[in-house]
Amino acid sequence: MNTVLADVLQVSALIVALVLVHRPFGDYMAAVYTSSRHLRVERWIYRAVGVSPGTEQRWSAYLRGVLAFSAVSVLFLYLLERVQNRLPLSLGFEPVSPDQAFNTAASFVSNTNWQSYSGETAMGYLVQTGGLAVQNFVSAAVGMAVAVALVRGFARSRTGEIGNFWADLVRGVVRVLLPVAALAAIALVAAGAVQNFASAQEVTTLTGTTQHLPGGAVASQEAIKELGTNGGGFFNANSAHPYENPSALTNLFEIFLLLVIPFSLPRTFGTLVGSARQGYAIVAAMGAVWLGAVVAVTGLELAHPGAAVQAAGGAMEGKEVRFGGGASSLFAVSTTMTSTGAVDAAHSSFSALGGGVLLLGMMLGEVAPGGVGSGLYGMLIIAMIAVFIAGLMVGRTPEYLGKKIRPREMKLAACYILVTPALALAFTGAAIASPTPAHSMLNSGPHGFSEVLYAYTSGANNNGSAFAGLSADTQWFNTTIGLVMLLGRFLPMVFVLALAGSLAQQRPVPVGAGTLRTHKPLFSGLLVGAVLIVAGLTFFPALALGPLAEGLS
Repeated sequence: MNTVLADVLQVSALIVALVLVHRPFGDYMAAVYTSSRHLRVERWIYRAVGVSPGTEQRWSAYLRGVLAFSAVSVLFLYLLERVQNRLPLSLGFEPVSPDQAFNTAASFVSNTNWQSYSGETAMGYLVQTGGLAVQNFVSAAVGMAVAVALVRGFARSRTGEIGNFWADLVRGVVRVLLPVAALAAIALVAAGAVQNFASAQEVTTLTGTTQHLPGGAVASQEAIKELGTNGGGFFNANSAHPYENPSALTNLFEIFLLLVIPFSLPRTFGTLVGSARQGYAIVAAMGAVWLGAVVAVTGLELAHPGAAVQAAGGAMEGKEVRFGGGASSLFAVSTTMTSTGAVDAAHSSFSALGGGVLLLGMMLGEVAPGGVGSGLYGMLIIAMIAVFIAGLMVGRTPEYLGKKIRPREMKLAACYILVTPALALAFTGAAIASPTPAHSMLNSGPHGFSEVLYAYTSGANNNGSAFAGLSADTQWFNTTIGLVMLLGRFLPMVFVLALAGSLAQQRPVPVGAGTLRTHKPLFSGLLVGAVLIVAGLTFFPALALGPLAEGLS
């Protein structure tokens, strides 16, 4: 009972903290993206890049900016990894192999941070800080920029202009991510996280053997990896490593960091469209799905059958004893529902049904609350689908925030919904059918299938976490998962920005007697249903072959 009470108090404290910052932080981000003045450092960046931040862009120009910047980022990070042995602070590491360099570059630029390598034995300090950590900032800012562009599509009328990508990108980094990450890094250092550029130290263990303990700029990378819902760890153990996550307090703080922007962005949305209640309806739906998953996973882990499990107070295999089952479940749910990918426990060691809920969290499109930016625009598209479904029920043309949901908008929304399931399921099928990847599967049967399904679902949804039983550092998995991550990140952005441009061109429709009130609790419930049915049922046959089959056997 004491364990259950501690878990309840921990979740309650987290919810209170998120509620307290929701309004001020959401309003601050709204002010950032609507400000007419540019900071001095921002003007320097604009001059260096050669762009005019005050020039409004149509959706096609905005998209070209997103794709061009991301393509250059992939190329730069790939080259940095390939020549790291010639760079300062390389720690003597060899160049990263071509397939792994491509996978890592695609991973960090797409805000996925899937890692098929051990960071402390593969990447030098310069690559970690000048390459990977930089992408943690800018990839998160790209997601926020696309989300704000879609919100402008709802807020504006009779114009095809949705903002300026370069201004949105720079402001997201300079005014939001950098200051908050700096404060978070200081807090982590004060709590015991490592921050240095020292060489590895040789220490004597309790058994009398020696071990090399690497240092590094860990706290600074830890802060932005959580805040930007990136997830790439400085060490192979990720947030289970005591240098990254020293205590139960820092564990809860890191969960707060990875949830704070996604749960605050709905307030930004409500402020920008001129109706705070619209934002409350969105965040209520996000919170309901997230809390339901937390309760489900925690309950499944605590009630897992077996005498040893019950004696330990829950399924503790693969979990950090410093945190316990409840904190590990809370972290796991939060990370799989925010496209973060950071882990403080081995997801493959969760119970079959508990791991299935984590897998389902990604399959829902990670909209509860989702990644930085991507969660908001994903939920807004599902909101449009929910409005369309409601319109079919009453025989009325669907409208959302004064914009008609016409065939063009529904086609774009449908394409957005179908991209990630198509990528995840098609590549999973190809991997299972091919004899070469089968050698990487350490488990057979439903659990082995779940490992492969989890890997491609994680890549397609830009999450980055994994079931550890899959040896993914092969040419096949590095290449195919790299492709899935890029397609899963940027194809949906094409549809989102096209949708933003289409909505911005419309004239606002006046509210009538038959207009669905999308700021009411009824709509939040309808939105939760649309998330579970439209997104969740797409993957049900695959879940039946993997975690459901294993859990019911």
